[in-house]
Amino acid sequence: MNRQDLETFDPEMLRLARQARDNAHAPYSGFPVGACVRSSDGRYFVGCNVENASYPEGACAETGAISQMVAAGDRNITAVVIVAQGDRLCTPCGGCRQRLREFAGPETPVFLCSPEELRKAFTLGELLPQAFGRQSDG
Repeated sequence: MNRQDLETFDPEMLRLARQARDNAHAPYSGFPVGACVRSSDGRYFVGCNVENASYPEGACAETGAISQMVAAGDRNITAVVIVAQGDRLCTPCGGCRQRLREFAGPETPVFLCSPEELRKAFTLGELLPQAFGRQSDG
């Protein structure tokens, strides 16, 4: 983790993502996840994973946060925080990487956290290289 990661990390996003994670419905996987996205106007939107009996069909935390943002009328993500427990980093699944890319550019920071702290930061471009999206990378 470099200095810039620490300078751009927003602890309020961790608090909100952790709170969302606490409300996750994950009875099948036992792996609750929370997410928070910040829009270009500085608003925060949260989501948690929601599983159901037809597991693995369900909704990821990132999807919930993006849906909340879009429902509020915003279309631009400037930062992402994902919170999960465990020894391994919890990166967004492939589908969520593409959903994030719909509303964020390759330089958008994605912060992976435990419930207590920032563990690692990536750009969306590092997580989804050579992506195609609504915005052209040139």
